[in-house]
Amino acid sequence: MNTETLRTFLLLVKYKNFTRVAERLFVAQSTVTNRIAELERETGVRLLRREMRSVALTEEGKTFYEYARRIVEMEEACFSAVKGGVRQIRLGTTNAIYEGALKERVLRGVAEGGAYRITLGHSAELLEMLFDGLLDAAYVYQSVKRAGYTCTPFSEDELALLVRADQNTFPAGIARRQLSALPCAMCNFSLAEIGSYLRELFPAGHVFPFEVDNSNKVKDFLAAGLGYAFLPRGIVKKELESGLLCEVKPLDFACMKILSHRVCRADEEQRYF
Repeated sequence: MNTETLRTFLLLVKYKNFTRVAERLFVAQSTVTNRIAELERETGVRLLRREMRSVALTEEGKTFYEYARRIVEMEEACFSAVKGGVRQIRLGTTNAIYEGALKERVLRGVAEGGAYRITLGHSAELLEMLFDGLLDAAYVYQSVKRAGYTCTPFSEDELALLVRADQNTFPAGIARRQLSALPCAMCNFSLAEIGSYLRELFPAGHVFPFEVDNSNKVKDFLAAGLGYAFLPRGIVKKELESGLLCEVKPLDFACMKILSHRVCRADEEQRYF
């Protein structure tokens, strides 16, 4: 098994088409087919299910995919580390933390000559990448204790109920009992505390008209004037300042505080924001 074959497999998962992968790699389609066949012979399992004009991962393929991705990323990280010169700092962060607290610092660092590789994801998967050596630091919502690593408070934010300014029907504020009647988007931040807080505000079994795991997509929902949503205040600073969005004041419930943390190796704290 070599990384060239693994890269072919990863591309096939991405494009789901042997012809497109062959074109991307500038090889014959038969080469792609042979590489995948060799992988399946080596692993002893079927990794891909061939469908009409497409392919899909089998259950075994889904497990193999995660390991293949990590192996390729670790090879790239290894080459980057030994080549010398300006070394990229590999940061993992959730979208909300990046938009609300990290982005401006990264951009200043780039302007000062730094080089950064940003990976957006959920807290659990970013920590896994950090412990696998694929990231240098992770900015997450989870506080962790692990030998050889430090976990430092990074930023504090607060959930706010938001709506497009010209669509606000509660200028004097809103009571909890009124929330269930709202067309309210639900953003899954992959943080149990936030999910529990939001769902407790609504009746059991409440169906949200728009549910997504990316906060930027929720901003699109709000900007389109489709309803309301709870988001960390930090990621909508510009929209609030421009007057596009406004906050709806809670009358009989409290907004939730959100704490983020920087996790990195214990001897490298000074290298990161």
